[in-house]
Amino acid sequence: MIELFGVPLPALMGQLMLGLVNGSFYAMMSLGLAVIFGMLNIINFAHGALYMAGAFLAWMGMTYWEISYWWALILVPLALCVVGVIIERAFLQWLYKLDHLYGLLLTFGLALIIEGLFRDQYGVSGQPYPIPEELSGALNLGFMFLPKYRAWVIVASLLVCFATWFTIEKTRLGSYLRAATENPKLTQAFGINVPLMVMLTYGLGVALAGLAGVLAAPALQVNPLMGSNLIIAVFAVVVIGGMGSIFGSIVTGLGLGMIEGITKVFYPEISSTVVFIIMAIVLFIRPAGLFGREK
Repeated sequence: MIELFGVPLPALMGQLMLGLVNGSFYAMMSLGLAVIFGMLNIINFAHGALYMAGAFLAWMGMTYWEISYWWALILVPLALCVVGVIIERAFLQWLYKLDHLYGLLLTFGLALIIEGLFRDQYGVSGQPYPIPEELSGALNLGFMFLPKYRAWVIVASLLVCFATWFTIEKTRLGSYLRAATENPKLTQAFGINVPLMVMLTYGLGVALAGLAGVLAAPALQVNPLMGSNLIIAVFAVVVIGGMGSIFGSIVTGLGLGMIEGITKVFYPEISSTVVFIIMAIVLFIRPAGLFGREK
């Protein structure tokens, strides 16, 4: 059997693929954070709670209303987009000209409220969400059997990440969104509805968190703590990639997930902290992040 540094190659490749699955969640979550911060200058600490809410909405839809997984992939992001619009109009629109700290404190408070509501209703035990029948089973990759659902998570995350990047960077709508946040007065003078653009931006970021929650529901047990367990690592990913850098969030999320997977093979003791070690090194060398803009 082929070995690399004393580790069988199938075991190494298996951990690399599992790391890519975790990296897919990192990428989608950090993408939503990057969109919100890059466009609105808001550090959205409620992102993890909204991701958890997305998973719970999918579970509630299946349990109470018999809504299938495939419909949940469409309906849950739309529902959370509406929630995001309400949050932006009711609270965040008053904070754009203030220090980042105010937005951080507000969204942190919202996260505690959302998590508290679900904990009060469902406790902290996990709720099972079945894998769709079409995605049950596993793929034989030669070096490992990869569950079809995990393969689907990787493909779906890559498609969503690319579509979001393309929309914001390469389309007219994306140029309107960037203009509305970079120079709102001038953009308003050209007849573009700036408040609408800002509202859509936050709604898009929250919808991405909800979509990630639906994708995570069959892979993880749905519980009120799943967002708070993930959000700190996701913030580290955003900082490493560069605050507000959409491309940086995607690349860094996928890359760090695979690094985390490899670390579990060679040095499992630091696998849970390797993301933060890398963050400290990157900030020491390049404070703006790998893909961030130096001011």
